[in-house]
Amino acid sequence: MVVLATKCYVEGEARERTLQSLRSQVADELGGLDVDVDVGLRDDGFPSVTVTGEDAPVARNLLEEEWGAVTPHREAGEVYVGTLERWDDEGFYLDAGEEVFVPSDGLGLGQGTPSQIRQRFGLVQHLPMRFVEGEPGEPARLADAERDRLYDWTRGEGRVNVNSATRAEVRATVNRAGHAQDIVTVERLGLLEQSVVCKEGTDPPGLVASIGQYLPAELLAVVP
Repeated sequence: MVVLATKCYVEGEARERTLQSLRSQVADELGGLDVDVDVGLRDDGFPSVTVTGEDAPVARNLLEEEWGAVTPHREAGEVYVGTLERWDDEGFYLDAGEEVFVPSDGLGLGQGTPSQIRQRFGLVQHLPMRFVEGEPGEPARLADAERDRLYDWTRGEGRVNVNSATRAEVRATVNRAGHAQDIVTVERLGLLEQSVVCKEGTDPPGLVASIGQYLPAELLAVVP
């Protein structure tokens, strides 16, 4: 079984749509492999994928590479994935099956308080983020690859990050708001976290104002 490092935190019909979307994504990822797959949901919101069959080891590796995996056994110096659950003046708190604290001096994202950094880089709640497990008694830090990804976001044409919606729902909302021609794509960041990549000349805060009325979600603009 693989516990995917992304969360399902919506309820009712939205939860069913989200799980169906995940089942489709898992099926696409494992297409061609000789496996049987069952997708469930833990009480803490992390999806669990049980894989059986001849190609099960390969399938589990593919799922871990795509989503990251929640594991109770983490080794110091290794990279793992946790979801951004909260933040305060001291740092970020990630959920990796248990709370992982990343202090402000372990973020490596420039000046500002953790809240200011979150706003500047468009870090919506529940966003999956890579971190390096600390030595015993020491806190974690953001992984170099995570820092590089976030800095890349600030070098493009801008983007709008969204939570609480599937990729298909965000694409449909952008179309409904009449902005299909203003974006490059909707990039999947997690199960319910997406990034609307803007075309040159598109104003990310303006896009937030336009599509926000259609989405019961957190939207944060990343302005180059």
